[in-house]
Amino acid sequence: MKITDIETIPVVVPISPDRMIVGARGPHDRSPFLLVRVHTDEGLTGLGEVSCTPRWSGEDSETARHICERYLKPRLAGQDPTDVVRLTDVISQAIVGHHFTKAAVEMALWDVLGKTHAVPLYRLLGGAARPGIRTKFSVAAAEPEVAAGIASWACDQGFTAMKVKVGTGLAADIARVSAVRAAIGADVKLGVDGNGGWSRADAAAAVAPLAAEAIAFIEQPVDPHDLAGLADIRRRAACPVVADESVGTPADALDVVTAGAADVLSIYVGMAGGIAGAQRAAAIAGAAGLGWTIGSNLELGPALAAHIHFAMATPGLADGIVPCDIISTFYYTDDILTEPLPIRAGWAEPPSGPGLGVDIDEEKLERYRCDA
Repeated sequence: MKITDIETIPVVVPISPDRMIVGARGPHDRSPFLLVRVHTDEGLTGLGEVSCTPRWSGEDSETARHICERYLKPRLAGQDPTDVVRLTDVISQAIVGHHFTKAAVEMALWDVLGKTHAVPLYRLLGGAARPGIRTKFSVAAAEPEVAAGIASWACDQGFTAMKVKVGTGLAADIARVSAVRAAIGADVKLGVDGNGGWSRADAAAAVAPLAAEAIAFIEQPVDPHDLAGLADIRRRAACPVVADESVGTPADALDVVTAGAADVLSIYVGMAGGIAGAQRAAAIAGAAGLGWTIGSNLELGPALAAHIHFAMATPGLADGIVPCDIISTFYYTDDILTEPLPIRAGWAEPPSGPGLGVDIDEEKLERYRCDA
């Protein structure tokens, strides 16, 4: 089997305005993506997805398409797509950076391999390490009463764990957290996510009032590059500290571990440059005796499926401490899949089909396509 083409299709699926995520980096009110299809001479097609929200992923659709056309397609044309490990190195060496774009192509290669052997991707990655994946909801950095209403809605859906976005101003952050805790009660696991928005001083000042609200974890309280500050908050906090934006590549994961900056690493297939990179980051966490969880760029179905397969098969998932952010389906008004992923409030399982186990609804693809 040989690769004949890499097709790219930019899409934007609307986000529900009632549940739009707002954090220290601003609102995530628009989610452009680039779908990637790796075509072969035997008729099998692999599917991948690039998160193209520059504020969050650092990549956009035009750049991702250019990287695929100019650097990745020429190197992969004529190659056997089932040689995923070797081709992952080819992709990595083609250009520096652009991790989400590389991840989308690697994702598509895994999809082809799974379809070739007619097995779900998590089986190729080592089989099921767990029956499913615990998930949490993410509450926007809105006014306290609005945030409380969103949290109550999430509880009504069945979520028993969530986090509140903070990092927008200490007093407002604590008021928001208090309002959410009052709305959801003591039995719901509640964490906070700063997206790097607090200064060291504000993060340190937040530790005590957060403990009073029985906060279960503190995610990325300070700037992603301030590992010393993150380590300081870890020493002060009575709950686990999660490194999110600080962890992208496996090298980043090693830096966080070396700095003693976190109890749990938040790993993204896209930020890690692919499933192989995500596995390496998880292995680094495990070697250091730390857990890991899954972060979110509000992925669409293909990348969300990749996250599920990766999490199902990889040891060390700490979803009992920090449930995963496999929650995009609760934020969009629609998806582009023919069948919804097996996700419900608080729980996710892998699709049973071969490879990623997802197919694109061509009518919806045309509806949300945005080539202009």
